[in-house]
Amino acid sequence: MTDVILKQSMMKHLVECFGHIQTERFISLIIKEPFDYTEWRKDLYEGMTVEELSKKAMENRMRKRNAG
Repeated sequence: MTDVILKQSMMKHLVECFGHIQTERFISLIIKEPFDYTEWRKDLYEGMTVEELSKKAMENRMRKRNAG
């Protein structure tokens, strides 16, 4: 996947999920503030059990299936 295709795909996904305004807001936040995605991800699921993670994954899959 090229960088251009990745950017287009992610923009489409963000707009579909959050709308144009929230997508623009998110991009502005990322640009304005120093942001280390790798560090942020380390704490993303901290304190969650495997069962909670599994439940979130299943809910996400059902949401995508119902939206498609």
